[in-house]
Amino acid sequence: MSHISENIVELAALTWFESLGWRASAGADLSPGADTSQRDSHEHAVLEQRLRASLRKLNDHLPEEAIEQAVRLVSRPPEPTLVQNNRWFHRLLTDGIDVEYRTPEGEARGDKAWLVDFDRPASNDLLVVNQYTLKCGSSTRRADLVVFLNGLPIVVVELKDPADEQADVWKAYRQLQDYKEHIPTLFTCNEVMVISDGDTTRVGSLTADADRFTPWRSIDDARQPGEPTLESLIKGLFEPARLLDYLRRCVIFEEDDRSGEIIKKVAGYHQFRAMRKARDSVKVALKPPAGDGDGRGGVVWHTQGSGKSLTMLMLSGALIGDEQLANPTIVVVTDRNDLDGQLFGTFASGRALLRQDPEQAESREDLAAKLYRASGGVVFTTIQKFEERGEPVSERSNIVVLADEAHRSQYGFLEGGARWMREALPNATYVGFTGTPLEQDDRSTPAVFGNYADIYDIRQAIEDNATVPIYYAMRLVKLVPDEAAVREGEEELKVRAVAEADKAGRKVDDYIRVELEALAGARERLKLLAREIVEHVEKRREVIEGKAMTVCMSRAICMDLYDEIVALRPDWHADEDEAGFVKVVMTGSARESERVAAHARTKPRREALARRFKDPEDDLRLVIVCDMWLTGFDCPPMHTMYLDKPLAGHNLMQAIARVNRVFGEKPGGVVVDFLGIADQLRDAVQTYTQAGGEGSPVEAIQDEAVPLMERQFEALRDFFNGFDDGGFAGGDEAEQLRAVTAGADYVFQQENGKSRFMAMVAELSKAFALAVPRQETEAIRDHLAYFQSVRAAIRKRFVDDGGPPPIDARAAVRQVISGAIASDGVIDLFQAAGLPQANVGILSDEFLDRLAALPHQNLALETLRKLLNDQIRTRERVNIVQSRSFRESLETVLTRYTNRAITTAQVIDELIGLAREIREALHRGEESGLNEDELAFYDALADNESARQVIQDDTLRLIARELAERIKTKASLDWTQRETVRADMRRTVRRLLAKYGYPPDAQEAATQLVIRQAELMAETVVD
Repeated sequence: MSHISENIVELAALTWFESLGWRASAGADLSPGADTSQRDSHEHAVLEQRLRASLRKLNDHLPEEAIEQAVRLVSRPPEPTLVQNNRWFHRLLTDGIDVEYRTPEGEARGDKAWLVDFDRPASNDLLVVNQYTLKCGSSTRRADLVVFLNGLPIVVVELKDPADEQADVWKAYRQLQDYKEHIPTLFTCNEVMVISDGDTTRVGSLTADADRFTPWRSIDDARQPGEPTLESLIKGLFEPARLLDYLRRCVIFEEDDRSGEIIKKVAGYHQFRAMRKARDSVKVALKPPAGDGDGRGGVVWHTQGSGKSLTMLMLSGALIGDEQLANPTIVVVTDRNDLDGQLFGTFASGRALLRQDPEQAESREDLAAKLYRASGGVVFTTIQKFEERGEPVSERSNIVVLADEAHRSQYGFLEGGARWMREALPNATYVGFTGTPLEQDDRSTPAVFGNYADIYDIRQAIEDNATVPIYYAMRLVKLVPDEAAVREGEEELKVRAVAEADKAGRKVDDYIRVELEALAGARERLKLLAREIVEHVEKRREVIEGKAMTVCMSRAICMDLYDEIVALRPDWHADEDEAGFVKVVMTGSARESERVAAHARTKPRREALARRFKDPEDDLRLVIVCDMWLTGFDCPPMHTMYLDKPLAGHNLMQAIARVNRVFGEKPGGVVVDFLGIADQLRDAVQTYTQAGGEGSPVEAIQDEAVPLMERQFEALRDFFNGFDDGGFAGGDEAEQLRAVTAGADYVFQQENGKSRFMAMVAELSKAFALAVPRQETEAIRDHLAYFQSVRAAIRKRFVDDGGPPPIDARAAVRQVISGAIASDGVIDLFQAAGLPQANVGILSDEFLDRLAALPHQNLALETLRKLLNDQIRTRERVNIVQSRSFRESLETVLTRYTNRAITTAQVIDELIGLAREIREALHRGEESGLNEDELAFYDALADNESARQVIQDDTLRLIARELAERIKTKASLDWTQRETVRADMRRTVRRLLAKYGYPPDAQEAATQLVIRQAELMAETVVD
């Protein structure tokens, strides 16, 4: 029966690469000593011979002196850290290498040496290598696939067996992190990192955490991009012209000016697709003389939080680099100063992609001056800086305007800024970007920008883990009126109204109007609101760590609410910006009042607060805003928004999207409505669906998260049907320990119990984190605490390397805080069961005896199974015959147990016997006088019964010693991958066996076994 394996995935990948024009090669064939060697040492990541040949071909106008200068430069990274060197290399790749040389006449001349021919993709040397071995110091690793562009290793692909449940893409991710640590030279030239098991494929950058390795789907169909398979990645990204486009336009380095930290960002498939489609749309839309279009470059609808700003940056870089546009001017337009500043920051960080520094227009006159140029430039402005003029500022047709949130009514498409912009730039091409769809009755926006160029909606973003879902909960804070006080107030207001009317000489109004803001800001209501927020924040922090934002109707209400919150929690207050749990974020000046001055901050101070709020480790957990930070502000750790302000339409959708950013184990964002905006939310959702958007913009907690939590809880209760966990809740520590140990024992008793249980607890924890602090969570809290304790205990001892890598605990879904949980939250099952820690590795008699006596037999069985598996897995890399025997014995016993042929007690007894055999096998070499390698060859030779009958034991030992010595002498680092060396090895083994009279009929089988044993020895060198 055929079985899919990692090797099959690897071979399939090579086939897909070859179909696109890439050459495929085995790593061993390029290694030192091979007939087709391409490098002098295993420590060289770059294939220098191919690099040199490519540089000569691509730069045939340069002398050899300049070529060698370029090769030396690439081979000697100058920076102290890997990320700095990676950024340095990317500049060389995209900008070329400055070289100097002397002409035959002796004249010094400067020029560019290009590493890649971006204009003629087929001119480049395209090579993909499997099983590429690299050595760095004492570390040696072998990468599954390395993609070489002109001899430069630009992509590393780590593959896993899709049929192996333990070998998922996250194991591949961890392997790449290990490579970065132990063979960093492989990543100096790296542009993209890929992890895949064939079915699931994710792409990330050198600095990307696990949650930033995103699925890669087809880039051909925006609405149905299909599954993120390895084939989709290779055929979608590695077609040579596409790959070069990606390398040139879709790789960005951002450096924090304060910390110096460098973050590398690469485009997701939807950003790459949108960049290419929007660029094509712009080129078709160019007005004469640059083109024959009408100036409508299209609308890019990418849901909030999916990287729209980076897509705009990448598109700008692509347009600037396009010859048809002849050094265009890019004008980036927003309708608000804060959006202008935020977007400008993104472009400023990506200035290398733009090949120039972006500029911000300071005034209307400054904007006109910046647009009055012959060509080039990236200019940022708000729409308000355009004014009505008698004549155009520029009539060039290679001006491209990118309008952020293009649907906004504030733009003034008919009268105002947008109209004046079109009059100032009559031949420009306009591209609209939006995070929400255009409304059906919006005819102005399509009239200016045209139809959708690309769509990436909520369904796609959530499926790709580009955003998390948003959940909505209504918790209206009403006021119960004091009738007497109301009548008294009405009389006072009437008296005032009559007096005002007499002064103005007008009729007294029969109705007394009280603004909603005045009602929302009433002191008694704010007291209730503050109490609700404080309780909600504290209960959610027990389950999920992160940040929260409260949105109020006015600056005065923000300040009043702050006072009420700190009255309840004085320790949340701090005068200094650098401290404090809660802050108001607003503008203002000391001239207004002393109170305003205490909360209003300058732009640099607000930026410092933003850094605090975005930092998951910082204690600033709650901010109160009126207008600030509601659009364009990304804070991934933020998971809750408290709305106490009437918002509608695009503004509402923009605001609530602040909580949809991906971060760690964050299961979703929660919007708590204190004012009652359900109708506005319903209208916004209707607009979204009518525009063709798929996936729900918001889910109701009571309709989605709570029922999901209850379903997951019922599933776990069914799983534990009849099991009594009563000792956990309210019991002393000893009873808690016993309950957890018994629970783990029960889990292992169930069919496929461990994996089912772990998955169910994870899902319940996430659903609980979304639902808390709703009343329904109270009945589940202590039960979840118990389930999490059992899960944590099992994970600590029995879960192999599976699942995503560990993430920041403060940002993760937390263990439920409960009086029932043990002090450290993680119970050690060995300790709880009374098992000794010492000598577990060598399976001591003391350990085995106590294991056999455990009252929880399923726990004992699982402990033994894992320990034996670990021991056999270790032996498999040392002694193939010995480990094969042990593996067969283990599987036979476990099969009989699975088939209920033997009891739990009997299987434990048999496994203890096997454990003792393994322990004794570890000491065999000492007794026979053979070292570990020699003993392995001895077992391979003695595996044949006829050989044991013909040859004495002393002779077998002698052959084993000589085999070990000969093979070590001949073995090179990559010999297992090179057929010529393997053939020489086989000849050596055969001659040696014949020399000592090994039975001829058994020689071939023995030779193959000895070679396989030698290969195992080699694999221990390459980790």
